[in-house]
Amino acid sequence: MIEKHVLHAHREHFGQDGQVYAAPARVNLIGEHTDYTGGLVMPMAIGFQTVAAVSPRQDGRAVFYSMNFDEEIAFEIASQGVSPSGHWSDYPAGVLWCLGQAGVVVSGFNMTLGGDVPLGAGLSSSASVEVATAMALLKHAGATLPLAEIATLCRRAENEYVGAKSGIMDQFVVAGGVVERAMLLDCRSLDYELLPLPSAVKVVICNSMVKHAHADGEYGDRRDEVESGQAVVVQERPGVAMLRDATVADLDACRDKMSEASFLRCRHIVTENARVLEAREALLEGDMKHFGVLMEKAHVSFRDDFQASCAEIDTLVEIASRQPECFGARITGGGFGGCTVNVVRAADAERFVETLRREYEAATGIVADCFVCEASDGALAMLTHRGAQ
Repeated sequence: MIEKHVLHAHREHFGQDGQVYAAPARVNLIGEHTDYTGGLVMPMAIGFQTVAAVSPRQDGRAVFYSMNFDEEIAFEIASQGVSPSGHWSDYPAGVLWCLGQAGVVVSGFNMTLGGDVPLGAGLSSSASVEVATAMALLKHAGATLPLAEIATLCRRAENEYVGAKSGIMDQFVVAGGVVERAMLLDCRSLDYELLPLPSAVKVVICNSMVKHAHADGEYGDRRDEVESGQAVVVQERPGVAMLRDATVADLDACRDKMSEASFLRCRHIVTENARVLEAREALLEGDMKHFGVLMEKAHVSFRDDFQASCAEIDTLVEIASRQPECFGARITGGGFGGCTVNVVRAADAERFVETLRREYEAATGIVADCFVCEASDGALAMLTHRGAQ
């Protein structure tokens, strides 16, 4: 188990036993780039994990050790003596900084971080690190926070400390996911609904092996284009407070007042919110065929209007869509690489993976990593179950 490996590494590195806290990864079934405009998303937590082991120290210092990078960073907590540097440590250090901003007093500690979440694959390795760190430091400080505050704090760490322009979806589902359920999250109100996933289907994640970085580059450009278009619509259309409130007719009425890029990005988001609501109905009715059609429409919108796919991802989606056991496939995550998410018949999931990997390698020369997943518990449910044992 990952927890045992992290505990062992903590003992070897620091000469102390630690307490462990875990947070999963996530995959988003539908609802991409809608979260930071107050929209709707439908993610689920999945079984990859980041584990944080923590133990006290007496000198007021924070010491983070990463098993994955075999590196340590240390600084005085009182001075938050490390500035963001594009280093892995920005994520846990940012959480510590946000806890201080929220009035949570954290005394000196040693922390070991380790896990198996693929980096740069669009499965939210950053949110997994943030939430695992937050859970460990809250317990170390003897403090508790509700789900929405944990998610908001971890998002602040990524937005304000790391400098990545992400929304709240990742942190919220990583903290609050529930086994065998997808989460419909309203990113404005933070209200959420847990939706059943049929046992007859599996979710297959396929890593294109094309990596991305969120803190800079095209992801940030897309968000800037969205926010520029949103500002126009809010100004021009009464009753529209965020893009979440807009219709395609609202966008059309404002098209000549924004760049073509902003119009296209905003059209993706407006139509994507509608698709998420349709997907909710499909899950409640157990209609996976319609759910799959919505996934495919979402991919076309992401590819053509949001323009954040890539050739390798499009190849994966095209191959998957030809397989009779696949209900639907699309890109998932921030874009420009990463993973596809595929909903397939459970009995045929392994055959689907074999075909997808073989045909993708033949088309691109790339051997893809594929994972057959189920919805898992988030960090809060993991902690509750551990406490009940």
